Amino acid sequence: MSAGEARKPYNALFLCTGNSARSILAEALLRDLGKGRFNAFSAGSHPKGEVHPAALRLLAEQGLPIAGLRSKSWDEFAAPGAPAMDFVFTVCDQAAGEVCPIWPGMPITGYWGIPDPAVVANDGTGAQMLAFRAAFGMLERRIKLFLALPLASLDTQALKHEVEAIGETTDGPERRESEP
Repeated sequence: MSAGEARKPYNALFLCTGNSARSILAEALLRDLGKGRFNAFSAGSHPKGEVHPAALRLLAEQGLPIAGLRSKSWDEFAAPGAPAMDFVFTVCDQAAGEVCPIWPGMPITGYWGIPDPAVVANDGTGAQMLAFRAAFGMLERRIKLFLALPLASLDTQALKHEVEAIGETTDGPERRESEP
């Protein structure tokens, strides 16, 4: 990535099969933590058509904007006229094994598998929200590590290596600091 590219916001796409939970959380987190350095998007190979209510509840609790978040197909981002992505991250196991579209611009890709909180039953025990909080924490940690990279000074191969290494991060969830 050249120094000229460092001045424009980077485009990052988070992929998951249903685009209702993990990829939505990642999109909202990068928009917030990236502070204008990134345009964040999310999509799915087989979108559910709606954002999981627990994802929306958690984002609202964290003070992150939820307006405009929607479950959508990754085809929107492979179509002519779609924004060229600089980075594409797959955040679920199922989508990692699927044949992805050809992304315009040849983005840096990475696999950041996160357990699916949406498969945890909402049985009144609070287990589902705990699963969503754990996924949120893992995504937050990885996005913070990604944002700490010197993007403009790394060549493509080094950047690819760093993005993949972040996906192998096994640190536990990190608590989000409350804002005053």
